Amino acid sequence: MAAAQSEGGDTVVVKKYANRRLYNTQSSSYITLEDLARMTRGGVDFVVLDAKTGADITHAILTQIIMEEESNGAEQMLPVGFLRQLISMYGDSMQAMMPQYLEASMANFRANQGKLQDAWKSSVGPEAFAKLAETNMAMFKAAASAFIPKNADGQGEAKPAGELDELKAQMAAMQKKLDELGK
Repeated sequence: MAAAQSEGGDTVVVKKYANRRLYNTQSSSYITLEDLARMTRGGVDFVVLDAKTGADITHAILTQIIMEEESNGAEQMLPVGFLRQLISMYGDSMQAMMPQYLEASMANFRANQGKLQDAWKSSVGPEAFAKLAETNMAMFKAAASAFIPKNADGQGEAKPAGELDELKAQMAAMQKKLDELGK
């Protein structure tokens, strides 16, 4: 997926000064790493240059944004196992191939994510969401009933087997649609 350009069609130039401040030359204003993260999510193409040397430090700044997101977020995106494997690739003979592989993998993930969302939207209407919520609630009740003591006569609340069969059928239909998308 190609990154969107700034309003004028050019890459936005951001300068980083020695005092660690970032300056957006397009808007003539100081910005934060959070602003750069927002620009990235919005598809704005930018480059970060060291104000003194002119060196391109975009990679370092993007890595810093990821580090902040990982440490500030309630949920981390990068699992420890993945990080360990990534670190172990440094110095490996395959290191040179990793950037292209990771970019291709991410592009593939994004494409599949879009297909999945489109398929979900086209096959599942508002009434299906309501049905899914009902099914989820039924599953929650069934799971919770396992922890509820039985009545004095040894009977618990009976759960209709049809709900489980219906859920299995819905899951099979969704899997079939996903398989069709993958072809």
